[in-house]
Amino acid sequence: MKYNKGVSSSRRKNRKKHFSAPSSRRRKIMSATLSDELRKKFNVRSMPIRKDDEVQVFRGIHNNRDGKVLQVYRKKYVIHIDHVNREKNNGASVMLGISPSNVVITKLHLDPDRKRLLGRKNRAAHKAADKIDKAEVEETGATELD
Repeated sequence: MKYNKGVSSSRRKNRKKHFSAPSSRRRKIMSATLSDELRKKFNVRSMPIRKDDEVQVFRGIHNNRDGKVLQVYRKKYVIHIDHVNREKNNGASVMLGISPSNVVITKLHLDPDRKRLLGRKNRAAHKAADKIDKAEVEETGATELD
């Protein structure tokens, strides 16, 4: 059942939005889940994939292959991973496109922007901050009344 009249549930319109999305929106769509160790460390479930991340393929023909992300091809919604390629008939090597939904990020390439993003997405920190804010509000309310 549809709740928001401003959002379409038409398959045709949703496909058009998806395939004509700008690069900034494609970045968000091309997110991958984090490995269990990274999830526990950062309290974050998934992140938009980036060029120098290390990933492991866990779905499809190239299952259990791992490597560094060489290119994020937003136009085709695929990523190119080191050592995931095939030989053509003429002997040339071609990178194979892997969907980001089929990989797990095993090592993050952290830069200052990414660290800020992890801080914003950290769910445990948000819960703790909400508790602190509520406690501060109660304390300030009590002191103002005295």
